[in-house]
Amino acid sequence: MRLYQDKVVLITGAGRGIGKRLALGFAMAKAKVGLLARTKAELDLADLEIEHAGGTSLRLRADVRDSGQVQASAERLRGEYGEIDVLICAAGVQGPIGPVATVNPRQWAEVLEVNLCGTMHACRAVLPSMIERRRGKIIILVGGGAQEPRPNFSAYAASKAALVRFAETLAEEVSDSNVQVNCMDPGATYTNMTDEIVKAGDMAGWREVQAATEARGTGGTPPDKQLHLAMFLASDRSNHVSGRLIGVDDNWKKLEHSKLPPNLFTLRRWTKTTTAVG
Repeated sequence: MRLYQDKVVLITGAGRGIGKRLALGFAMAKAKVGLLARTKAELDLADLEIEHAGGTSLRLRADVRDSGQVQASAERLRGEYGEIDVLICAAGVQGPIGPVATVNPRQWAEVLEVNLCGTMHACRAVLPSMIERRRGKIIILVGGGAQEPRPNFSAYAASKAALVRFAETLAEEVSDSNVQVNCMDPGATYTNMTDEIVKAGDMAGWREVQAATEARGTGGTPPDKQLHLAMFLASDRSNHVSGRLIGVDDNWKKLEHSKLPPNLFTLRRWTKTTTAVG
């Protein structure tokens, strides 16, 4: 845990769900955590829990859709704790549930504004200093729909698949600056989105409702499992890993001492071949 002592970690969506769990975990590992979210009550509670546990955190109230607010929050965090070492993008919304033909177009677009544009805003806020210092870690949380179709969740799935390609592209852009960018699939987890799926019923589809009900009953993926992967991706042990999509259920521990084939753990899961066209 000393690896993270005094590291400055900015987490978007830190007021609840997986973002909050990761914030608590990094704070307990002695990192200095910036809690960015748009809901004051959730920020206050997360900050209080970290304080009572002996950790260090700073509340940063901002809407990730507003690049100016995100930039100002990053600057405030730097002013309090120093340069940002790690960015974890966990802010996200599920959006409208149901067939594309029935969903509200404005609500559909808002999902991309939060999930995709919000992530880009957070990355832009930290990248200049990371590039200048020639070190930095960016971890983007993705989920269902990032790797496969997800009927009735088209906005969420499209945004998460786009985030994977965004991370791959950004990773190549900053590869010469020793900044690593990766996507993390945290696995099925009980959050407020789980309750939204159960409430949606037939609009979500029986498979989704069944999986959500199970996650609500069991809690889903243990927080420690998510934290261990996030901490690996935030550490120097993963300096050779970038532009990848890695899930908590993948055999990711072998990555620490392994050279990665080009298409392992990426959105591009096909092999290039040369074909003669007559």
